[in-house]
Amino acid sequence: MKKILIIQNKRIGDVLISSVIANNYKKEHPKSIIHFLAYDYTHGVIENNPNIDKIITINDKEIKKISTLIRLIKTVRKSKYDVIFDPYSKFQSRVICKFSKAKITIGHKSRKKLGNLGYYTNPIEISKHKTHFCGKAIEDRIHLLKQACTISNINYEPKIFLTDIEKHKKPLGQYANKKTIVLGVLGSTPQKSMPYSYIAILVDYITQNYNVNIIFNYAPHQKKEAIKIYNLCQFQENILLDIYADSIRDFIVLMHNCDALVSNEGGSVHIAKAIGKPTFTIFSPYVNKDHWASFEDGSFHQSVHLLEMKPDLFNNFTFEERKKIEENPDELYKQLTPEMIIPELDLFLKKNIG
Repeated sequence: MKKILIIQNKRIGDVLISSVIANNYKKEHPKSIIHFLAYDYTHGVIENNPNIDKIITINDKEIKKISTLIRLIKTVRKSKYDVIFDPYSKFQSRVICKFSKAKITIGHKSRKKLGNLGYYTNPIEISKHKTHFCGKAIEDRIHLLKQACTISNINYEPKIFLTDIEKHKKPLGQYANKKTIVLGVLGSTPQKSMPYSYIAILVDYITQNYNVNIIFNYAPHQKKEAIKIYNLCQFQENILLDIYADSIRDFIVLMHNCDALVSNEGGSVHIAKAIGKPTFTIFSPYVNKDHWASFEDGSFHQSVHLLEMKPDLFNNFTFEERKKIEENPDELYKQLTPEMIIPELDLFLKKNIG
C-alpha cells in the first residue's frame, strides 16, 4: 500500500486540474493513500473527492517564511511518503521534495541554467505543445503521473464531487423557473479582466436577446468593481445581484443549478466544466490558450482569444514586448471588442440555452 502526496501550491483552477493525478492513481491503485497539499482558499474544489484521503492546508503567505517551510518539510518527512508529485514545481515545493526522504519525487525540470539540483528523483521535461484535447495543463500533470505507474484508460477530466445534501440545495429560490447564466465579470487577477464597458455590452446583449437571468460571479474583495460593471449595464432587471456564492462550495452548488457559464478564463471555468456545465471563455491576451483551453469542441465548450482573431498583432512583438503583455494587457484587451465576441457568444448561447 503506497502513500502518495500531491503538492499544488497555486490557485483554484490549478488545484482542480491536479486532482486528475489523484483520480487516476487511485483508480489504478485503490488501496493507496493519497494526500493533497494545497492553499486553504482552494480546498473547495477537492473536498468530498473519494480519491483524496486527506487535504493538508497551507497558507500562501506563510509558506514563504523559512520557519514555516522548515516545519512543513519536517511534517512531510514524518509522513514517509512513497511518491510525491509536484505539478507546479516552484521553489517551496521543490525544496519540500528535495528534503522529503520520499522514495520517488516527480516534478518538472527547471528551465534555468542551475537545472534540477537534486530536487526530484524523476525530473521530466515540460512539454512545449499540447497534443491532447484536454489542453496542455492537464497533459503536463498526466505526464508526471506516468512516471510513477502505468495507467490504463486514463481519465483526463477533472471532477467535482457534490454531497447528497449539496445536490438537493436550491440556491436560485424564486428565480428557478427561468434559465440562468453565471457571468464571470472579473478575472482572478486584473490582467485577466476585460474592460468594464465591454463586459456591460455583453451583459446587455444577453439580457436583450435571451430570456435568462444573469448572476455575476466575482471574488468577495471584487464587489465594488462588480457594482461598477452593473451600473454600466443599461438593462439591469434580469441581473440577480441578491444571489451570491460566499464560498467555493457555495459557487459549485450555484453553478450546479444554473445552465451555463460565460467568463474570463480562470477557476470558475474549470469548476463549471468539472460539473458538466457548458462554458464560454474569454481569454486574456497574455494567457496561452493551448495551456488552459480544455475539452473545447466548438459547441458545449467554446472560447475566444485575440490571437485567433488578430494574429498579426502578436507577430510584431519582440520577446521583451511579449513579456510586458502580462504586466499590462489592457491595450490588447481593448482590441478584443464586443463586436468580435458577440457572434461567437451568440452561437454558443443558441446551442446551449436556446
